[in-house]
Amino acid sequence: MSWSRPEVPHLIGHGPTPRLWDTASQSFVEAASPSGPSLYVCGITPYDATHLGHAATYLAYDTLIRLWLDAGQDVAYVQNVTDVDDPLLERAAATGVDWRALAASQVDLFRTDMESLSIIPPDNYVAVTESTDAIAAAVEQLLANGDAYRLGPDIYFDSAAAGASSPWHLGEISRLDRDTMLALSAERGGDPGTFGKRDPLDPVLWRGERPGEPSWPGGTVGPGRPGWHIECSVIAREFLHLPMTVQGGGHDLVFPHHEYTAAHTAALIGHPHAELYVHTGLVAYEGQKMSKSLGNLVLVSQLTAAGVDPRAIRLALLAHHYREDWEWTDAVLTDALERLARWREMPPGELADPLREILSHDLDTPGALAYIDTAGVVDRTAISALLGVDLG
Repeated sequence: MSWSRPEVPHLIGHGPTPRLWDTASQSFVEAASPSGPSLYVCGITPYDATHLGHAATYLAYDTLIRLWLDAGQDVAYVQNVTDVDDPLLERAAATGVDWRALAASQVDLFRTDMESLSIIPPDNYVAVTESTDAIAAAVEQLLANGDAYRLGPDIYFDSAAAGASSPWHLGEISRLDRDTMLALSAERGGDPGTFGKRDPLDPVLWRGERPGEPSWPGGTVGPGRPGWHIECSVIAREFLHLPMTVQGGGHDLVFPHHEYTAAHTAALIGHPHAELYVHTGLVAYEGQKMSKSLGNLVLVSQLTAAGVDPRAIRLALLAHHYREDWEWTDAVLTDALERLARWREMPPGELADPLREILSHDLDTPGALAYIDTAGVVDRTAISALLGVDLG
């Protein structure tokens, strides 16, 4: 289950449907669907939650959901949690903690952090370990269709076969050249150097059982555990009507993760995974991208435990455009604390319509904050509804 839903005030009238930058088409596209918008955001691998890079990502899609709601649309929202994966297992082994206990503790912390930041929860918050049967069945289908092959105990996706038989081709989402793909695959959980693969870029669908690693029966595919990309493809198909309106996540997920999630979906059901692929920028700290592997993390829980108002954390993140790469510093937090104090003292005014217009242009939260500063008045209901900041 997810976390409690914050109150989102209802504003008079309706705002416009937001237009977002689509990574795949490299253009601005209206994020709309005749049957109502749907959203899938890739969730955490729970071994170090929640740093400010995570928070910035989930806040971006929280803003999108708020705009959809304000436009009078019902939203279907799914988020997964990758609660079995190599980094999690490695961290559990290094710390001597059972991997299930580590995952559970970090998921609980993530929920607490999201609640403190007033992030709207997904309708379905789905653990990979709850979906292994469905994933194994999808891998079985890909094998039967000729879009996958066995290599020792493992099963790999056949990129060339799938590209020839489905509405997807390698590079369709990421728009990257092959050399860049090979480099990023090696950096981001792929195994391009594995001997015997039909193509170095073919991703693993099912990792066969290994001693000392968790595994599931898998039916005809054999005991083992899911590969990374097939997880999101299967969970999205189970809980959303595809193609979904928006597939979201950090920019570091464009390749290989979203490229191959789209490939798996196309091979399984014969049509696209998503209408738009919308990605957030990366947050740096001390000169490098904030990441678990580097350990240069600023955690939401650490800030709130030190007495920082979660509203100020939210304002600090909203001050940067969601697609921007930026660096967290003490000055960023100081500016947000000062803005929060200033806004709480400003007189009331009517700002709903101009804020709607600004935010509808690719979630321009910095522009919205600057507009409020310049206006010199605050519309508490609109700020709460659209920006998620309750000024009391």
